[in-house]
Amino acid sequence: MTCRAVIFDLDGTLVDSLEDLTAAVNSMLSAFSRPLLSAEAVRKLVGKGARNLVQRALSTESPEEIEQGLDLFTGYNTDHIADASRLYPGVRQLLEQLASGNVRMAVISNKNENLSKRILEVLQVAVFFDIIAGGDTFAEMKPSPLPLVNVMEALGVSAAETVMVGDSVNDIQAGNRAGVRTIGCNWGFGDSCELDDATLQVSSCYELESILTRNGVA
Repeated sequence: MTCRAVIFDLDGTLVDSLEDLTAAVNSMLSAFSRPLLSAEAVRKLVGKGARNLVQRALSTESPEEIEQGLDLFTGYNTDHIADASRLYPGVRQLLEQLASGNVRMAVISNKNENLSKRILEVLQVAVFFDIIAGGDTFAEMKPSPLPLVNVMEALGVSAAETVMVGDSVNDIQAGNRAGVRTIGCNWGFGDSCELDDATLQVSSCYELESILTRNGVA
């Protein structure tokens, strides 16, 4: 089947942002005089949006603490959005190749929309995407299929013409529920078992490029 549109996850798929996310979490935890977390610990908290990340990092049910922590985390992350964050190897080449083939591209992240746009702009790849959506763009976030359905409608493509690319169970479940083919990236933040239900799995952006631009997705 023809691939007319590719929807990408952001953190752990296009961008290695773990170091900056860890710094933002630890800046927030320091303000609460809480123990700092390792990058590996933060990796396990990423994927369901900033509020969930903050709540789990603080280990609190207090709405006041969560709101305060969210403000601190978001403020720090905004100011240090790409101090250490980098595109994964081969990402820019992949986006250029897809663009040259007139493939429509979008990002659907569970990160705040403004932060998603900001990091892609700083890394100079925002121009490749017709739509950049975040966890606060729609009424629901991944693993709900709603963001994908809305983006496909906006792009004017069908599920049969669309591929979802991501590194976590949220991406794969959202794609499967939306009826699109899914590609799991095993270089990201998610554990390998989270990609078990993907249509395909890939080990590098170069492999992903080959599949999307040459071989197609079964």
